[in-house]
Amino acid sequence: MADITIDRVRSAYKALASGDRNVIASFWAEEMVWQVPGHNHLSGWYHGLDEFLAFMGQVGALSGGSFNMETISVIVEADWSADITRNMGKRADSDKKLDIEVVHVLRWADGKVVAGKGAIFGDGTTEYDQFWSRAPVVGDTQ
Repeated sequence: MADITIDRVRSAYKALASGDRNVIASFWAEEMVWQVPGHNHLSGWYHGLDEFLAFMGQVGALSGGSFNMETISVIVEADWSADITRNMGKRADSDKKLDIEVVHVLRWADGKVVAGKGAIFGDGTTEYDQFWSRAPVVGDTQ
C-alpha cells in the first residue's frame, strides 16, 4: 500500500495528463467514481476508470487540447486529499475561454484514487457551465 503524500497526488495528475492507461491505472482505481460539478452536458457521475477517461477525452476534444490544470496547493490527511487548481482552456469550436479555481477532493484506498469530485465556487460555476455549454457565447448583443 502506497502512502498518500502530496507528491503522490501530484504524480496521479501527471499520470492522467500522460494519457498512458497503464501509468494512469497505477494511481486511479479501475472501480473509481468521479462527480463533475455544474449543469452542463459533462456534469454528473462517471463510474469506472474507462468512463472517467472517456470524460477526460471529451474535455480534451472540446478544448482542442488546450484544457490545463495548474496545481496551486495540495493537502493530504489520512486517505483523503484536496487540491486547489487553476483550470484554463479555450473551446475548440468558439471563442469561449475558461479560467477558474477548482478544489478536487479525492478519497484513496490501497494507494489509488477510488472517488473524487470537483467543487467550483462563486461566478466560476456559471463560467464553467457556459464554457462547456453547446450554446454560443453569452454576452452583450449590441
